Amino acid sequence: MSVRLQTEPFDPGALLTAFCAGRTETGAVASFTGIARAGRGETVSLELEAYPGFTDAEIDRMGAAAAQRFTLQDWLVVHRTGKIAPGEPVVFVATASSHRREAFEACDHLMDYLKSRAPFWKKEHGPAGDRWIEPTDRDRTDAERWETS
Repeated sequence: MSVRLQTEPFDPGALLTAFCAGRTETGAVASFTGIARAGRGETVSLELEAYPGFTDAEIDRMGAAAAQRFTLQDWLVVHRTGKIAPGEPVVFVATASSHRREAFEACDHLMDYLKSRAPFWKKEHGPAGDRWIEPTDRDRTDAERWETS
């Protein structure tokens, strides 16, 4: 159970392989990798800011709550900060559980939190200039569904 914020690129395949290693009692591992994309056909870069010690503590708090809610055996969140080029992984989430449904739902739940409520500040840099990125209505709606279920 851990959170890692890092400026360095990471290999999602290597993270998943390491996360799965030695899990003889685990029935399911679900994972998600978010990749930075070019915006509207233009070359753009993404920049994420976080407050070390605060952002990771908040993500850890949400991860611990998800572990309890979905009966997880383990979970991992790796999130980039700093400047990120199109095509580079931004976030990796993995969840381990006895059963697939819990692993899938916990992974989805954690991503909805990271996308809409985690304390990150996101800025897009492109030919038209810089702009701050806020969660979309869909991001908020996706996160809200966990409040009632």
